[in-house]
Amino acid sequence: MKIVFAFCLLISSAIAANRPNIVFLFADDQRPDTIGAHGNEYIQTPHLDRLAANGLSFTRNYCAGSYSGAVCVASRSMLMTGRYWHRIKDTRNWEGLTTLPERLGENGYRTFAVGKWHNGLKTLARSFQSGKNIYMGGMSDHTKVPLQELKPDGSLTEKELGTRFSSTHFADAAIEFIGDQSGDQPYMLYVAFTAPHDPRNPPPSYRKLYYENRPPLPENFLPDHPFDNGHVSGKKRDEGLSAHPREYDVISDQLCEYYGLITHLDSQVGRILDAIESSEERDNTIVIYTADHGLAMGSHGLLGKQNVYEHSMGSPLIISGPGVPQGEETDAMTYILDLHKTIYSLCDVDIPSDIDGQDLSTLFKNPDASVRDSIFLPFQDIMRAVRNDRFKLHKYPKINHTLLFDLIDDPNEMNNLAEHPSYAGIVKQLTALMQDWQKRVGDPSPLSVDNPGPKEVDFSKIERSLDVWQPDWIREKYFGGRSEADHGN
Repeated sequence: MKIVFAFCLLISSAIAANRPNIVFLFADDQRPDTIGAHGNEYIQTPHLDRLAANGLSFTRNYCAGSYSGAVCVASRSMLMTGRYWHRIKDTRNWEGLTTLPERLGENGYRTFAVGKWHNGLKTLARSFQSGKNIYMGGMSDHTKVPLQELKPDGSLTEKELGTRFSSTHFADAAIEFIGDQSGDQPYMLYVAFTAPHDPRNPPPSYRKLYYENRPPLPENFLPDHPFDNGHVSGKKRDEGLSAHPREYDVISDQLCEYYGLITHLDSQVGRILDAIESSEERDNTIVIYTADHGLAMGSHGLLGKQNVYEHSMGSPLIISGPGVPQGEETDAMTYILDLHKTIYSLCDVDIPSDIDGQDLSTLFKNPDASVRDSIFLPFQDIMRAVRNDRFKLHKYPKINHTLLFDLIDDPNEMNNLAEHPSYAGIVKQLTALMQDWQKRVGDPSPLSVDNPGPKEVDFSKIERSLDVWQPDWIREKYFGGRSEADHGN
């Protein structure tokens, strides 16, 4: 009997050894156009470029909308549950829904969490077996992030204020975990950075790098958004980070600071990649890099992610590891939530029939293939967008406003074709496609209202609010009337 038991353990260990480790690197608020290897010549991301050279880049990847102005909460909910947000009835506790790491743990994986968790202790405790340098919240000063450990019993240790930069703390914990693995059990390491989410206070040398080598503002920069999309008020936290109208010099400084955060994050990603390459498991580890969504950073006169433009609903995605093509790109239309089903497939875990999304590993053999022919972007009950391979339709039901863009000729979404008579058929076709998507995901929101509100916005009457997380130099610089690029260095 002992011989049989030992033999079963041996077989189990052999099966486990053949299943890949998953290192999931999750950025916060990173635009899809902020990686050097993906075409941005003004940003320095050598380690993400290395990851892209060793893997497959997804150039049309999206967050599938949001039920909240805190888009990261909804994005993480969809990733963890594998469901469109309309199908997550309990958005706080995900009752009745098994999470991605929880299911991996049930199938023999060691699961470990690092970094930001913005979805409550209850979901964290049942998702991961343990964790270190966890930040329970949405944002904090990157130089003063409160850190905790997740104990095996599901409780958290007392908070300790970080003494190093947030991305460094998170990389430290990830590297320590990788170094402790012996190969006896496959693992999922989830590393959720808080960069490049504001406060945009990268280490001084990183922001100075871009102050002295300024990237251009986005091509679709505007002083103000041309209509009320439901989230332009300065009382909406993200949009209050700069005054109206948006001044070129102010947005330029903020873009330099944002790029500085990304380049510093890139350096910490490099440390993690080095740790993987130095480990015995380097040939059996899949690395996934993505972000919860993008960010406007001056595009269309906006600063935040509470909109359905490409720069805010799009996010980078790179997958690298065994079985993944190297140095290739795919323009298949994908969602972040697709990674739920994809990881099950990669880890040889049965895929539940009731989850949404597509298995992106099917693209490894043929990156030119597709997994869907359109993308739907529903944002609360105030915005809707749908795109096919060429055209993108926006609907703003509260003001009965429609936009249509040709993304091939106008990738920056600047030339509205909706009122042009020759495009009436395209508007009708995409409206029907949007309604079809609504039925698919269970979206009951109307696409127009009987008594629409005004489209116009009086930006002179918008009051800005200052959150408690902004460090003193940012408060003085952007809320106290100063805008010198070297302030605070």
